[in-house]
Amino acid sequence: MFGVLEWGYVLALLSACLIALVLVLVARREAAAVRRRAADETAEQRQRLREREAELAQRRQEVRSLEHELSDERRALRKQRGRIARREEELVAERARLSELRAEHVGRMARELESLAGMTSDEARRQLAEQQIEEARAAAAAVIRSVEDEARRTADERSRQIVVEAMSRVAVPESSSSATVVIALPNSEMRGRIIGKEGRNIRTFEASAGVDVLIEDTSTHVMVSTFDPERREIAAVALQSLVDDGRINPQRIEDALVSARASTAERGMEAGQAAARDAGVRDVDPAIIEVMGRLRFRTSFGQNVLRHCVEAAHIAAHVAEQVNADVDIARRAAFFHDIGKAFTGEGGGTHALQGAWFIEQHGESAPVVAAVAAHHDEVPHHSVESVLVQIADAVSASRPGARRDEQEHLVQRMQDLENVALTVGGVQSAYAMAAGRELRVVVEPTAVADGDMGWIAREVARRIESKAERSAVVRVTVVREVRATATTDGLSHSEPENAADRGGQAGTRVSVNESVA
Repeated sequence: MFGVLEWGYVLALLSACLIALVLVLVARREAAAVRRRAADETAEQRQRLREREAELAQRRQEVRSLEHELSDERRALRKQRGRIARREEELVAERARLSELRAEHVGRMARELESLAGMTSDEARRQLAEQQIEEARAAAAAVIRSVEDEARRTADERSRQIVVEAMSRVAVPESSSSATVVIALPNSEMRGRIIGKEGRNIRTFEASAGVDVLIEDTSTHVMVSTFDPERREIAAVALQSLVDDGRINPQRIEDALVSARASTAERGMEAGQAAARDAGVRDVDPAIIEVMGRLRFRTSFGQNVLRHCVEAAHIAAHVAEQVNADVDIARRAAFFHDIGKAFTGEGGGTHALQGAWFIEQHGESAPVVAAVAAHHDEVPHHSVESVLVQIADAVSASRPGARRDEQEHLVQRMQDLENVALTVGGVQSAYAMAAGRELRVVVEPTAVADGDMGWIAREVARRIESKAERSAVVRVTVVREVRATATTDGLSHSEPENAADRGGQAGTRVSVNESVA
């Protein structure tokens, strides 16, 4: 009998056999499935091959049909090519025959034309060529004129646009010179100090400065008026210093005027530097700045020359930018273009040539010098910038409100009046007032006695009458004034001792009214 262990082995062996049998069955089933799938795939492949063979057979049939058709077309083309070759030979022969006929006909026609025209074919050919050349020239000239007209219209429109835009940037009346300066007073009491006792201060100021001082009873402003810009500036500076100081008397007035005259050059440098900054011009020689500052006293038909130069610099720079020229050269040359007017009467040559020589001596570049010299066409223009300077000068001078011809004539007439008075012996200075209707003449007290003042007034009036160009009435006022100062124990008295302090008049004044023609 088997034991328990032996039965265990038997059962394990039987289990293994059973598992092996199951695995064999499963493998057989899978192998059968694989065989079935392979058979199905083989059947499908065979079916596709049969279909492909049928398709290939059909295509071979179509190819054979196409080959037959191409062979037929090739034979037809060979036949047609043969016919074309024969036709070409016939056409070549016909062309040769026509060429001979044409040559014969042309020769016959040429001989007939030569006999009718009276010229040979070469002459006719030359005449025809000349006629065609003239027609071509006329047509080309018409085209050129059309292009030039169109370019001129476009250029005119563009130039007007540039000039108008440049003028609009500076179209303000600031370049016009005014004959008056207004000074504000800190209070109404200052009016009485300026006038002084019995008008002593204001008379002294007007006589010493050569200006008219206008003060209204209710105004807190004083107006200084004269045609001469230098005297106007000196008087304004002196009066402003007196107002700021508060002490006003004849001696202080004379001291203030002397100080104002002494600082004229310093103010000129400041004016030149301010103008250069305003115009955008840098790195300028101090000598040029000083001369430019002197132009603040010059006017041309009522237009301040220094402000005109600044305007011209702005206009030239803007136009140069629009036409792609050198902006810096145009700006500098336009700013310096009238610098020669500061030397009027100091040497020969026009202001353009004098100004060009001066800035050349002080380091300005050749293009700038050439543009300044050429702005009145006294020398040829050598650059676009030179032409732009001339344009800027004309635009600034011709814009509305820039210049006043009447003021220039008035200033000239007043200067002539002063120069006439200075020709009389004993006259120290002369000042034209009231638009040329009054002439104030100051004489040397040591050279002219009181009894001679009437003669001097009449002599000045007579000379004015003999040289005047039109009828006018000029009041000639002759002033002779003597002053004395004294010092005691080192104490200087600023108040002058004169006839007015003793109850009399400070000077002798003789007025003569004359009708001056």
